[in-house]
Amino acid sequence: MLFNSYVFLFAFLPFVVSVFFLLGRWSVEWATGWLAFASIAFYSWWDVRFTPILFGSILFNFFVAKGIGRCLGRGRTRAARGLAGLGIGADLLALGYFKYASFFASIAGTALTAAALPIGISFFTFTQIAFLADTLAGKVETDGTDQARPVHYLLFVTYFPHLIAGPILHHAEMMPQFRRPVVYRPSAEALCVGMTVFVIGLCKKLLVADHIAVYADMAFAPGAMLTVPGAWRGVLAYTLQIYFDFSAYCDMAIGVSRMLNITLPANFESPYRACSISDFWRRWHMTLSRFLRDYLYIPLGGNRYGSVRRHTNLMATMVLGGFWHGAGWTFLIWGFLHGTYLCAHHAWRASLGQRVRLPPFLGWVLTFGGVMVAWVFFRAPDLPGALHVLRLMAGLGEGVELREAASAGFGSFVRWVAGERDQALWLLAGLGGALFLPNLRQIMLRHELVLASVPSWDGGFWPRIQLLWSPNFAWAVVVVGVFIISLARLNQVSHFLYFQF
Repeated sequence: MLFNSYVFLFAFLPFVVSVFFLLGRWSVEWATGWLAFASIAFYSWWDVRFTPILFGSILFNFFVAKGIGRCLGRGRTRAARGLAGLGIGADLLALGYFKYASFFASIAGTALTAAALPIGISFFTFTQIAFLADTLAGKVETDGTDQARPVHYLLFVTYFPHLIAGPILHHAEMMPQFRRPVVYRPSAEALCVGMTVFVIGLCKKLLVADHIAVYADMAFAPGAMLTVPGAWRGVLAYTLQIYFDFSAYCDMAIGVSRMLNITLPANFESPYRACSISDFWRRWHMTLSRFLRDYLYIPLGGNRYGSVRRHTNLMATMVLGGFWHGAGWTFLIWGFLHGTYLCAHHAWRASLGQRVRLPPFLGWVLTFGGVMVAWVFFRAPDLPGALHVLRLMAGLGEGVELREAASAGFGSFVRWVAGERDQALWLLAGLGGALFLPNLRQIMLRHELVLASVPSWDGGFWPRIQLLWSPNFAWAVVVVGVFIISLARLNQVSHFLYFQF
């Protein structure tokens, strides 16, 4: 089921929220069970064939975690480690079969019919791997509070705002919320804030991301006749499309959760304002970055064993992070590029960073340019397609001289604005919005929207328009107006980009 669909907006969401609070007045356990049931129904709406896989994963991991807890309670550390290894290994094996089997088979030169990919499998698998690892480390409550309530674990894994495209939830953030009585009492302020945040996300998706997607799809279509400026425009279009598309989903998930008095972790914080690649990764898909840091980079050794080991761990983490997004060479190269960027950034800081400081604008240009180049591999359907776009961006395409491309750059830009005003206005407006407009957290500064604290850095040198929201009649009119305008785009099905991961 899509957030941006009539059935979700006018049937599923209001019905689920209403019944949740009605049951909450009578029984917290019944309200929790209802939300878990609704989450499973939300997942099954997409394809009911995948529901047994989700149930099987939840049952398996729940009982493995209980077994680990019992072993630790009896001092059988080795047995606990064995169970944790079995559980995590089985999770990775299932993920590998559904997501990567055909890729490895193609490398081996054998034919294999690809299994249908259960939607959201990466998210609910990583969520449960973290739970098993924390259970082994003793970070899950040993008195059985978390594990003794299967319905809380079921809801933690299946919670529908995150299930399809994140964020990657952590048990220490979510399960305590399910035990708070205030969660089950309706709040007018929470409903107003949640609906407003949801409409902001709906607007980003339907009115911005989906419109810009047309230009990106034209540039990356098979056989597209691209020019040098056309390649740059297409890559910029995808850079903005994935920004607003992913940001929209995060906003809508936060909004739905706020209606239910539940707070999600921060997952998106103006990443295109970053003046270094480290800043970018502190602000893009923040829960994935946290997972990779806590459950891969640090266990590999982190930065504890010298610069060479640190760079090796960084590269391994980012390559595997790229592979998590998809089974293909393009995703591996995307991860490799970001690993290279991070290694270069840390090497610069270690050697020259204290003596030679890059001007903030130059740091932003390098960061944003590097991110754009990496997005080419992320978006292109295959490796030859990505290399073709990159050659054009470098002015090295067929029949193109680099000097001619550079000399014609400004003139081409003027002609583009004059002849393709619609495309130019959308891309320039989108870039301006990503760089200058306040993000959701800044608009809702008076309301605590996210659990995790966000970095203190506030956008570098970029000027910021302050726009604080508070419930009043004027804002209600604006929100309702934006919602009505967004509904006009609901006549076409548009999936979120992160659904494929």
